[in-house]
Amino acid sequence: MVNASQAIKVMIVDDSAVVRGVVRRLLEVEPQVEVTAAASNGELALKELSQQAVDVVLMDIEMPVMDGLTALKRIVVEHPSVKVVMVSTLTRRNAEISLEALKIGAADYVTKPEAGIATAAEFGRDLIARINALGLTNRSARVDVAPPVRWAPRPAMTRRRVVRALGIGASTGGPPALLKLFRDLQGAAMRQSILLTQHMPATFTALLAEQIERAAGRPCAEGKDGEPVVPGRIYVAPGGWHMTVENGPTSPIIRLDQGAPEHFCRPAVDPMLRSMAAVYGDGAVAAILTGMGADGALGCEAVARAGGRFIAQDQATSAVWGMPGAAAATGLAEAVLPLDDIGPWLRRATENAA
Repeated sequence: MVNASQAIKVMIVDDSAVVRGVVRRLLEVEPQVEVTAAASNGELALKELSQQAVDVVLMDIEMPVMDGLTALKRIVVEHPSVKVVMVSTLTRRNAEISLEALKIGAADYVTKPEAGIATAAEFGRDLIARINALGLTNRSARVDVAPPVRWAPRPAMTRRRVVRALGIGASTGGPPALLKLFRDLQGAAMRQSILLTQHMPATFTALLAEQIERAAGRPCAEGKDGEPVVPGRIYVAPGGWHMTVENGPTSPIIRLDQGAPEHFCRPAVDPMLRSMAAVYGDGAVAAILTGMGADGALGCEAVARAGGRFIAQDQATSAVWGMPGAAAATGLAEAVLPLDDIGPWLRRATENAA
């Protein structure tokens, strides 16, 4: 039984009373989560936050009086310890707003389910997982959490080898971290192909690719089945599809499939990294950024055992230290680094000197 003081306190903000009721019922099945407040617009949400402690806010985007993005800007300044999850319908406009919200300071986003009991139940499980991850991260002093990973660096290889491809995986907190990383890599003399899997639905991944292209100053788009993997280009796994790479007649090619989700995700990082280990061997380098869950750890093991290298983002700079923590726990990482140091490390690694 969870003590009331340990429960993660949640506020639901949506102009629809029906939606607020549905979300409340979906969350009631989780004893670790307690819905302590609800509001029909951003202005009322701010009043609630001034009167009671809340750990996680589920914020709709389009509301009267004060919309979700405006409220988020206030919350980031006035209540910096509160984690905000944007909740929206899956449209290009709302995807654009959600990505902007992540840049401003939202911790995560979810898309509202379409009609149907199965999709509602899946939405509820997804929402609870995100709330637990963010709430436990935010309140580690009040909630029992797993002990920190004891990480020892993998000895760096001393021989020189050619790095042919870079694989990057991310989830919760990933978009702003990725944009920061690619800005840091802008201008680097990197000719390697870059494959990227970020846990995101369709529409979001296309927009993320557009933003990364601007940040990186190099071509970036969703991967297409059968297209050649070209040096210097960035390929983003499209929402709803696993993206892998295989040997083609003259060069590696992208493969997309809708196989079973891994770690409840499609796209998932592990299939991408496993395929990179098989195709590139010791010419593969991987980086696992912020995200909940453990996706990417097994793929990183495959990369390391094929002679490649991988690093992980550290806990202090991760929104959620699930994925990078799991990768670090393999004991095969060459480094666990703050986000500011990941770009410089990748620059050095891709200069082809071990």
